[in-house]
Amino acid sequence: MINDYTERHTAFTGCFNFRDIGGYPNADGQRVRWGRYFRAGRQDRMTPADLEQLKALGIKTQIDLRMPAEAADQGPGPLGAMGASYHNIAVIPDGGTTELSRLVGDTGISGKRYLGYLEFGPETWHKLFTLYANAADHPLLIHCTAGKDRTGVSTAFLLTVLGVDRSWIEADYVLTNRDVSRQLDFLEANIGLPEGMSRSDMQHHAGVPENAMTDFLDGLTERWGSPLGYLEHIGITEETFAKVRNAFLEG
Repeated sequence: MINDYTERHTAFTGCFNFRDIGGYPNADGQRVRWGRYFRAGRQDRMTPADLEQLKALGIKTQIDLRMPAEAADQGPGPLGAMGASYHNIAVIPDGGTTELSRLVGDTGISGKRYLGYLEFGPETWHKLFTLYANAADHPLLIHCTAGKDRTGVSTAFLLTVLGVDRSWIEADYVLTNRDVSRQLDFLEANIGLPEGMSRSDMQHHAGVPENAMTDFLDGLTERWGSPLGYLEHIGITEETFAKVRNAFLEG
């Protein structure tokens, strides 16, 4: 369905799953602007050549979805030195991984686990949409560690508000799997795989199941009528949605 992966994906040497969500159509015939919203994994392993390429994107805002302890351990990456503002908006709070497993069980990566993110309250999504709505602070980069789960859910909410059909949202989500082999090559050559992990184990952990986003969106629809219904339920206003659409849609 998405046949322009090489255009939207930036193959940095030391950063993976970095891509633009521009170009996706919505139900009104508009398209998402290019160069406004980038999604990615961690950036702290980028090479000098990567940094030059990153700087050229002109990113003004970095949204870091990692737990504070996770962000402190890995570091914020290079964007602050390039003038970007930094916002650590944790989807899962410190210590929340254990609580998440208690809530949803040991599901691994799944739509059920993504729905569990919502149990930590609406503050994350309110903060995100405040930043999404502020066009003066775009382009923005949103990321977690791998750029697939927390980043995937956050991106799905944005694309929903922009009126992008869920088939495109699901297809964007699974693009993560296109960059896994390259990431594993980098780890094996430069850092090594985690102790006790084979390449096939890491292939599983670094990728995403094709049905996880489908199950997440289905779960939102079953409980709140739609993903947009959830955002309305937690109090995100139509005024904010309008600002977001104005910021990210062409025309």
